[in-house]
Amino acid sequence: MSQMMDKTTENSDEDRVSIKSNGRTASNGKTPSIGGMKDTLGKSFRNSMRRVKEMSPLSSGGKGSKVTTGNDSGLQPPPSPSLSAGSPVMSPLRNIGGLFHKKEEDENDVSSQKGKGLTRSKTDPNMGLTDALIKRGGNIRRSLTFRKKKDNTCKQPASVEEMKEDKEEEEEVVVWEEMEESYTLPEIPHTPLSVMQINKLIEMEVLEESHLNLLALRKEFQQEQERCSEDSPMELAKKEKDLNLLYGEMRNKFNTIVRDSNSLPSRNKGLLVHVARIIQEEERRAEEPGGLQGSWMEAWREAVGEGVQVKVEGVHLDRREQNTSWLAVHLGLLGKAIVEDLENVKKELRWSYPPSFKVFSTYVRSYHKVTGQHLKKLEPQVTELKDLHALLDWIINRYKSERIMGNLSLQPDMKDESAELQLEDDLLKKLKDKYCCKVKEELRCSLERIIELENEEVWSERKTPEKEDEFLNSDLHMDVWTKVKGYVVNSRLIDAQLEQKVISSCLQELNEFPKRFEAEFRRHCSELRPQPLWTEYHITYINSFTALQQHMEEYRDACPDEVDRFDKEAKWLIIRLIQVLEDHFKEDVKPYLRRMMTRKWLTIDEDFEQLYSRTELLSHHCALMSSPHAQEFASRLHYHVVREYVGQLMKSNYSCKNRKHEKAGNKICGQWGRLRDLFEDMNSTHEWLHDVGDNLGDIIRQKSKTDIKNHLQPLVEHYPDFSRKHLVAVLYFRGLMRGREHQLILQRLTELKKNLGSVGGDNSRVLFGDMQVTVNTDCLSNLPFSCLSFLLPDN
Repeated sequence: MSQMMDKTTENSDEDRVSIKSNGRTASNGKTPSIGGMKDTLGKSFRNSMRRVKEMSPLSSGGKGSKVTTGNDSGLQPPPSPSLSAGSPVMSPLRNIGGLFHKKEEDENDVSSQKGKGLTRSKTDPNMGLTDALIKRGGNIRRSLTFRKKKDNTCKQPASVEEMKEDKEEEEEVVVWEEMEESYTLPEIPHTPLSVMQINKLIEMEVLEESHLNLLALRKEFQQEQERCSEDSPMELAKKEKDLNLLYGEMRNKFNTIVRDSNSLPSRNKGLLVHVARIIQEEERRAEEPGGLQGSWMEAWREAVGEGVQVKVEGVHLDRREQNTSWLAVHLGLLGKAIVEDLENVKKELRWSYPPSFKVFSTYVRSYHKVTGQHLKKLEPQVTELKDLHALLDWIINRYKSERIMGNLSLQPDMKDESAELQLEDDLLKKLKDKYCCKVKEELRCSLERIIELENEEVWSERKTPEKEDEFLNSDLHMDVWTKVKGYVVNSRLIDAQLEQKVISSCLQELNEFPKRFEAEFRRHCSELRPQPLWTEYHITYINSFTALQQHMEEYRDACPDEVDRFDKEAKWLIIRLIQVLEDHFKEDVKPYLRRMMTRKWLTIDEDFEQLYSRTELLSHHCALMSSPHAQEFASRLHYHVVREYVGQLMKSNYSCKNRKHEKAGNKICGQWGRLRDLFEDMNSTHEWLHDVGDNLGDIIRQKSKTDIKNHLQPLVEHYPDFSRKHLVAVLYFRGLMRGREHQLILQRLTELKKNLGSVGGDNSRVLFGDMQVTVNTDCLSNLPFSCLSFLLPDN
């Protein structure tokens, strides 16, 4: 700074004021008061700067004000050249204010004025600056107007077509032209203004003049650095510090202008032209000493990002307590603000920059980044499923749709731009996981509520289940399926990946549902046993969980493992419910089956009628059970009744005497026919059991012992597991326990089984194989007839 004071000027009384980091100080290092600073600058500079501030259209209070000359007539001054002698006024649409120019244009005009530069008046050191700034204001004001296509001097049209053409010509059309990439730097002053003056120009946003003086000051610094001796390192360091402080002030001013450019486009449109050219010049001089560290272009991008951040954070956001749709409303407003802002960039701001700045692209990328950061800040507040859905849908679909980045008003500038948000970390994955956890949580509550409603509306009220398509039915499976379907459909609207994750989450939660339901059902309905209502409830839930299994099958392609696990849990519940019914039936008919093939059975039909009535009742219930469980259940009961009924013959509890075997055989055939018809009506799959009663009854009711061996073949063919010990038990019931015919019958069985073994039979149908014979009479039957002849009554 002291070196600047050493320079000889035509006004030796002018002081240069240095700006230090802790304030502005005089060149002697002392810190004067504000009044002292003004005294130092001098009255002439104060007056001239005040006039500049009042007249400049770029100052905050000078918008629209008139620029006058020395008199107060109010007339606008004639067009004046740029402050820099080499800067003639260009088209406002190419270079607003005519501050920078192509090197190819007006070379003669430039050369004619070259060398004049910025000089100081001998009477007032600041009059050159003041007059130039007044002229500059006029230039800038005129340059900020739109170019209009209008011709008021045309003659009267002679035809309708000419009238139409003339009318179209008279319509005002705004024509935007892109700034030229290249420019000519105005002449740098030979002697720069003082540090305080330059800083004042920066504050007043007279950017071009302040930058030219900064370059002059920087040139002085470079020259002094080149010839610097070790005698004045302090002075050089001081000047370097002044440069850094001024450049810092200028960059801060740039940041403010760029940041607010989209909020105040009419005010900052002209300033952005200077900003762009100065950034270009500073980028070109980046390697030269005396400049500011860091890329000016990068600083510009950061300022754009700051402006975008101000826009995004300024979007209205309600608290959750105020509005249940707080997030959806905010995202809607945010999307609208983004579109409006980018429309403004496309229509106005980008014309203030050269093409290399790629203004629209920079704003788009800034919105990608800033919006992603904004959503990350919102994420902790988003806890409800509907809000998570709104946020994910906005990120994945709406942001890049025609509503925002794909908006028609932004085309075709968006064709080469990415429409994807720039999300930090793994925010999207975190939101999807959070969404799925919330789905599981809500589904768990819904399933618990479904069980509670079943208890409140059905079990506690002893309500009879309703029928649907002739089957007992509950709304339970529809309630569950509808809930799961809703989650899946909503997630499908976002994307397929989330849909699959939601399906998996729902099925995982459903895995526990059958066990929880069964526990509650048993707890609330145990006192109903053995009422018919208890049986109907079991059949109802067998049907319901069967239907629920079928509903979940539609998700097998997406999540086969999860479907298999749920199917297994539901299947086990159905099996347990069926087993409970089966065990109850078996326990119910057990005493009646135990009294079959006894003396009482032969004379009284009471036990069989009880067996038949209970089986018939269960048949009616099976008709209310959906397939395939009804048929499977009927088949299992069919096998049990046949096995227990025939099994009574194997216990040898009774032997028919005095020709009672004919009555017994006929009774077996008659009862068997009724049971067979009943199980046929129940659609039992065990048709192979239908013949066993008739085959055995036919053997028992034969009048002649000799004829018995002729009726063995059908029984052996139908039931290959019928053995010798079973035949001995049947003969015992018939009253034939010994004798030659007894032995011949057994021999015939052996022959038939031997022949059948060579031909082959159906060994999968096992009835007698595991049927125990409690009384074994084989000890005498196996002896040869000659050995037993002495035991006969005649001997």
